[in-house]
Amino acid sequence: MKTSDLNKRLAAGLLTASLSMGALAEEKDSFSIAWTIYAGWVPWQYAEDYGIMEKWADKYDIEVDIVQVNDYIESINQFTAGQFDGVVATSMDGLSIPAASGIDTTALIVGDYSNANDGLVSKDATSIEELEGETVHLVELSVSHYLLVRALNTVGLEERDISVVNISDADLVSAFQTDDVRHVATWNPLLTEVTNYPGATPLFDSSQIPGHIKDLTLVNTETLEDNPKLGKALVGAWYETMSILASDSEEGQEARAFLGEISGTDQVGYEAQLEGMKMFWKPEDSVEFIRSEEAREAMDSVRQFSFDKGLLGQGAMSPDFVGIEFPDGSIMGDSSNVKLRFNDSFMQMAADGEI
Repeated sequence: MKTSDLNKRLAAGLLTASLSMGALAEEKDSFSIAWTIYAGWVPWQYAEDYGIMEKWADKYDIEVDIVQVNDYIESINQFTAGQFDGVVATSMDGLSIPAASGIDTTALIVGDYSNANDGLVSKDATSIEELEGETVHLVELSVSHYLLVRALNTVGLEERDISVVNISDADLVSAFQTDDVRHVATWNPLLTEVTNYPGATPLFDSSQIPGHIKDLTLVNTETLEDNPKLGKALVGAWYETMSILASDSEEGQEARAFLGEISGTDQVGYEAQLEGMKMFWKPEDSVEFIRSEEAREAMDSVRQFSFDKGLLGQGAMSPDFVGIEFPDGSIMGDSSNVKLRFNDSFMQMAADGEI
């Protein structure tokens, strides 16, 4: 789940919003969904390569192209610009990029949340309290940054009590092997590598903030409203893929081996990453979670962080700037500016066997 600095995000958001505001959704029969490599998103490539997506698209007489994009933030920027009909993203990035840029965005599928795949590791400290006055390296403004702030808050510390240094995910592991970098926050598979460094101590991980780092499949709201077949096809393909991945059958093992290879590891490595996630293998599991108070409270925390870091844009005077709609129709934030919607109706149809 890669990110970049604030200026890049804000500039890209302004540009992509201006490009897409003039585009009107309409009924159509061909769609494209962008994805990037992460354990919770690579199943889309399995659905593509093994004909599952094609089968469900054919059922609704549409075409759905699953497209890999190498740069995560760029994939979301392209979705915001209207170059894709859907994209995979965390809830924080869905809020702070397309929604904050004025693009009405729907979380169609809630696939999982990080449940230890993101963490804070130190060479010296054995407790979070010992980080006071220290320097932590991480990918700034990413979910790692969010996790660090939440970790500090658990012991009464604030970000101002430490120093944060931005580092790219590509450089983080090698930097941790030097004397200069003592504490890092990151995600898997990098997290596993730094945790295995001799003498390293895990201080905090995402299992201590369940539901806060959600992995979503987002679609343009107007496109979905004009083309409900897209929602049905995507949800149908996703949960059929989930049923295979969750299986101990030969097919399931082959699927996990396939996704391990795509992820730069193997079956065992991929299964280890899955263990650090709370996967919603069945649509009813996704529905139950996104309707929970836990999910609502997590989203409130994420929007507060996004506002504090200026990720909601220069026009945001409070965390309420972007309205967030939940499945029961309730709205968190500005009801006249609802731009992020958690719509569980398609997942519920899948749970009821109606797609």
